[in-house]
Amino acid sequence: MVKKDASKWGVANIYASYNNTFIHITDITGSETITKVSGGSQVKADRLGASPHAAMDAAKVAAEEALNKGITGVHIKVRAPGGIKQKNPGPGAQPAIRALARAGLKIGSIEDVTPIPHNGCKKRGGRRGRRM
Repeated sequence: MVKKDASKWGVANIYASYNNTFIHITDITGSETITKVSGGSQVKADRLGASPHAAMDAAKVAAEEALNKGITGVHIKVRAPGGIKQKNPGPGAQPAIRALARAGLKIGSIEDVTPIPHNGCKKRGGRRGRRM
């Protein structure tokens, strides 16, 4: 007799820019929000919203709430601003993933979903670029 695994999976969408870090945990389809926390909501000063410490605190709060609602594992989607903006995730992305794992959530897959432009919008700055 095979024992059925009783784990319930969700999706953790992590948006990490150089101004803030958002952790948004949904069900596996992505249609129902389970919890949504930002790094800026965990610290007093606005400039600290993107810090690794704020991202870890936000991920810890999000993981606790997800565990309370029955989610035992998450697939992680990391996103930077992308498009014509920054293509690299901010400083809070990696600490947020680490904090989710430490809080007791199983990590399924980690995927980068940063939007990449395919010759769409023109980069800002004009013909001669940004002049100092």
